[in-house]
Amino acid sequence: MAAGPLVGYFTGVQPNTEARFRARELGVPLGRFRTGRWNSITDVAGVRVGHSTIIRGAGPLRRGKGPVRTGVTAILPNENIFDQRAVGGGFVLNGAGEVSGMTQLIEWGLVETPVFLTTTLSVGQVSDSAVRWMIEHYPGIGGEHDVLIPLVGECDDSWLNDSAGRHVAPENVYEAIQTASDGPVAEGSVGGGTGMICCDFKAGIGTSSRKLQPSLGGYTVGVLVMNNFGHMRDLRIAGFPVGPILLDMYKDIPKRSTSYGSIIAVLATDAPLNSHQLGRVSKRVALGIGRAGSIAAHGSGEIILAFSTANKVPRTTPKMIHHMKMLLDQRINPIYEAAIEATEEAILNSLCMARDMIGANNNYAPALPLAEVKELLDRWKLRPKTPKPPIQPPAPIPPHETHEPADEPTIAEAPPSAVRGAEGMMNVPLPEPAQGEDQGPADQSRSGTR
Repeated sequence: MAAGPLVGYFTGVQPNTEARFRARELGVPLGRFRTGRWNSITDVAGVRVGHSTIIRGAGPLRRGKGPVRTGVTAILPNENIFDQRAVGGGFVLNGAGEVSGMTQLIEWGLVETPVFLTTTLSVGQVSDSAVRWMIEHYPGIGGEHDVLIPLVGECDDSWLNDSAGRHVAPENVYEAIQTASDGPVAEGSVGGGTGMICCDFKAGIGTSSRKLQPSLGGYTVGVLVMNNFGHMRDLRIAGFPVGPILLDMYKDIPKRSTSYGSIIAVLATDAPLNSHQLGRVSKRVALGIGRAGSIAAHGSGEIILAFSTANKVPRTTPKMIHHMKMLLDQRINPIYEAAIEATEEAILNSLCMARDMIGANNNYAPALPLAEVKELLDRWKLRPKTPKPPIQPPAPIPPHETHEPADEPTIAEAPPSAVRGAEGMMNVPLPEPAQGEDQGPADQSRSGTR
């Protein structure tokens, strides 16, 4: 590629030509649950993902001309999301970003359009094109049926892309929908993630999944992210502070400074969750984002959407009641854990699969140096030379040395400081003052004097 000498000239760093691989091949543990077949959001049956990628031009930024490093990604929850709506929810960790249609999603708890991911200044074009596509396929919209608001999430790719040129066109939205498939998902600099950066490294789209064992329900949890947050010093991989160690290696490379970036995460599951439960699961996705290093900075948007494919809510029905299955809250913890694991790995996959990119004004986003990272992680792994003996429980105390604790006082016997709740304290009789004892203002109040 012609970009090779350009990288060396502007940064003093040679282009990264090493083969890319997903985060699991770094050899560090990324959770206790196994992945689905594709380790992707498409492991949730019925979910499909498609991309449209736009890369053209080089050199100085010319608004409306380029260079262009952007695109759109579409996530389709099922074959007919308009008529058979999915139960949905979400959570905003930091709101310096946007997902159009999310207000209604939170209010109704329903997903009724595909989910789109794109560059910030193209949200309007993508939403308009999505509406056009929906009307073509469901002509009753706005007449026989009510109107709709497409779900469109955004991140700012202006470090590499002519974002003000708004280059995402209707044909790109159509391409993302029409090419959506339920197999492996392309990651890195594709679709909406084409111009995205994470922790000063090239990132973009990443995905991962977890499959619970049958004793925990056998459910699948998949996450897809459009990853664009943070500074190099923030990056963590499986808890290891990789970013700070790499800082010296990249200290001479100019980095974006006026944009904090963002991340949009989409979670899908076949667990029968209601909207409130999906909102709670979305909060655990935020924990996974934090594991990878995000501090949810002031200007960064960390926004999470979630949907379940287990229940379909028909748009029209003659019935008055619609029955749905729901997982008991007491059984939801494994879903939480799977969401955290899949989110962290999806973020790392976006970094591991992206290659170097030069964009507008010759701004350069280096690929994560996988060989160096793997060497660091191998060095940090804890490998004891000799196995330590298992820890034994303490020896039992002889009966004659055992001291039984005194019985807990009853509420009536306990002094006010020992009563745990306000209601209990109300029942504690206060001691009467001794004969002739001077009463303070509080004591006088109790005795009825003022």
